[in-house]
Amino acid sequence: MNTYRLRIFLLLLLTNLFYWSCQKDTTYENVVENTLNLPSTPFDYETLALPSHFTTNSLGPLPTSVNGIDNTPADNPITNHGATLGRVLFYDKNLSANGTVACASCHQQNKGFSDDAVLSIGFDGGLTGRHSMTLINSRFYQRGRFFWDERAATLEEQVLMPFQDPVEMGLTLEELVSKVQSQAYYPQLFQNAFGTQEVNYDRISKALAQFVRSIVSYSSKYDEGRMLAPSPGANFTNFTDEENLGKNIFFQTIPNGGGACFGCHTTEAFVSANPGPQNNGLDATSTTDVGAGAVYENPIFVGRFKTTSLRNIELTAPYMHDGRFATLEEVVEHYNSGIQNHPTLSPALTDANGNAVQLNLSEAEKAALVAFLKTLTDESIANEEKWSDPFN
Repeated sequence: MNTYRLRIFLLLLLTNLFYWSCQKDTTYENVVENTLNLPSTPFDYETLALPSHFTTNSLGPLPTSVNGIDNTPADNPITNHGATLGRVLFYDKNLSANGTVACASCHQQNKGFSDDAVLSIGFDGGLTGRHSMTLINSRFYQRGRFFWDERAATLEEQVLMPFQDPVEMGLTLEELVSKVQSQAYYPQLFQNAFGTQEVNYDRISKALAQFVRSIVSYSSKYDEGRMLAPSPGANFTNFTDEENLGKNIFFQTIPNGGGACFGCHTTEAFVSANPGPQNNGLDATSTTDVGAGAVYENPIFVGRFKTTSLRNIELTAPYMHDGRFATLEEVVEHYNSGIQNHPTLSPALTDANGNAVQLNLSEAEKAALVAFLKTLTDESIANEEKWSDPFN
């Protein structure tokens, strides 16, 4: 009997030892396997092999390169581990008041990192005040300011503000840090990114900003054609006649029969290098939303909004800060016939008498402009795994 009891005891002991050996580490590897789909070697976020037309100005009065407009600060360069951490933070719904929304809820990869709703839905069902802005090519903006009204001075500042918004994610910074600390998959990610497991909102900010800055588009049909052409104004051999016509309208000045679109969407990243937000004549007066006027408290900024990149514009409908236009056709018609004489209307959209321009494009020309805008679609941005949801 004693031998029998001893055998039972040893059997129970071995069973417990085996159980606890399996449970002893909620190790990073086990946590990642169960929760996250991350590669053992991080994706490459550091290398940015821009084509030459991004970095070399073509002949003409306006700059076409992105030289001098990269807003990456010296103390927060993109690293593979930093952007990996940022990717997880970006998609983590645990980091909202009730665990229902993440940054990616309003900035969806297959929607050009925007939202197909006019206004996005916050954690408790409330609606955001403006349409979700695309994040593509965010690193290329000379002023380095963010949001439609430019209220955030830097991207590092901007990425923390949705967490603290009472409609969007509903947290304080202290609650955000606590929620990150409570997730078992973050310690090693912070270790990899910053050298220690310490979690603070500065590190959260920097990692998220690294991930967002890594989302750069330069692999569209436009880029394929541009690499074979001496300048953006030349006909592209991979374009249809309609697409080349639309491109010419986009780049040419209004007196020459064009739309002067490049006057605001400068550079071949198609993001503005102009000094400040612009008024594109959506309304004759500003009533419900004064845009940057509320931030800068200067009448000259009333009705002005940040100019976003046109990259992947085919995927980012609806359009404008309030999502008022459902289609690209509506956007083109606005510039063709609907520009309003607002007191702060951008000079690029006024005629010699200071009035709003009327482009008077034909139906074929308007269709051609839409066709050209669709050549800016970059499927790699919409499908690349390194920018996708890492949660299983």
